[in-house]
Amino acid sequence: MSKEFTVYVTSVTSSREVKSNQSEMKRILDTQKIPYDMVDVSVDKCLLEEMRAKAGNSSAVPPQLFCGDVYIGDFNQLNNAVENETLDEFLQRQK
Repeated sequence: MSKEFTVYVTSVTSSREVKSNQSEMKRILDTQKIPYDMVDVSVDKCLLEEMRAKAGNSSAVPPQLFCGDVYIGDFNQLNNAVENETLDEFLQRQK
């Protein structure tokens, strides 16, 4: 049974860090062949508010990763899981 992952991103940002983190998160997921949907929070302010509410952080910025409605983490957490070779545990996947 596959899990549905969602990555909240923004197509409108002047932050190089946000752009870089979004690209790297997508690269990691693509490399691991993890399917995901993308939600662009710049399309509607309600999507940004939804992302922040689901993440439990009123100042969260994209990219943010979710599995269904369950908050998985941000780019730094995903990157740490890759570096520590704990990606499956981080994504709550079965081997």
